[in-house]
Amino acid sequence: MKILLHLKLPFWILYGLADIAYVVIYYVVGYRKKVVKENLRNSFPEKTDKEIAKIARKFYRQFADYFVETVRTSTMSEKEVRKRMVFKNMEVADYCFEQGKSVIAFFSHCGNWEWVTSIGFWSNFRDAEGRPAQFAQIYRPLKSKWADEYVLALRSHFHTLSIAKASSFREMVHLRDSGLMSLTGFMSDQKPSHGDHGYITTFLNQPTAIISGTERIARKLDFAVVYLDISKPSRGHYVVDVRLITENPRETANGEITEAYVRMLETTIRRNPHIWLWSHKRWKNKVELPAPEESPESDKTEETK
Repeated sequence: MKILLHLKLPFWILYGLADIAYVVIYYVVGYRKKVVKENLRNSFPEKTDKEIAKIARKFYRQFADYFVETVRTSTMSEKEVRKRMVFKNMEVADYCFEQGKSVIAFFSHCGNWEWVTSIGFWSNFRDAEGRPAQFAQIYRPLKSKWADEYVLALRSHFHTLSIAKASSFREMVHLRDSGLMSLTGFMSDQKPSHGDHGYITTFLNQPTAIISGTERIARKLDFAVVYLDISKPSRGHYVVDVRLITENPRETANGEITEAYVRMLETTIRRNPHIWLWSHKRWKNKVELPAPEESPESDKTEETK
């Protein structure tokens, strides 16, 4: 663990190792290749087998890059990470802070999501006492104690607070009551956890249950909501566009915020399909779309027959 935490190889060497890892993972081991290609075929039925295979190969290259980049995280300086993970429109979040609104950020397993924890370096906000906003992310503790400690060490390197999912609401209330403005990131592209039936909609051509807890917390705390739109212009370089979903979640209809996030995430994925994490079993448990509700007009029509 200590060796990994202090690894500071230059990126050109790391990407050479990533190229080797790609060959092993894709051609030798075939890690979850069946899952990846099935997910891609179901998500993009309009694409040919050749196009699907090309996206799959690019995904595994991205996956190998993600691994070596993540290992390097703990030895990256602010200057280095700002060069490789650029945030656009951070003034959207800073404006919310200035209005006395903390922020909840939807983001996903796109690009290098571990480097998203460097977001605080891009904020210019200071409150009346000169304090910056607190940046945090929700995480699910890993079963392996070693792995959990390692991941938490990586995610705290850029001064971001990690909050365990089970205590997320309580900790966010504590931040609010302390008078600190905060931005808390929720990775909401996983399967809903036990106890969360999810918001069911069509996502990537398939009926999908989306985590609904993120929207519920935003509504309860009345925090502004943004989406972190991640793209990858070149190898080892990512851009995150901070996009406002709503400043006033309590003024939106139930499900409206989650639906907006899903549509934005779809756009992100369709733009660069290979940067999303296709190897997770997102659609293992099938769901059905809810039956459409009859409109009052249709009821009146029935009554007059």
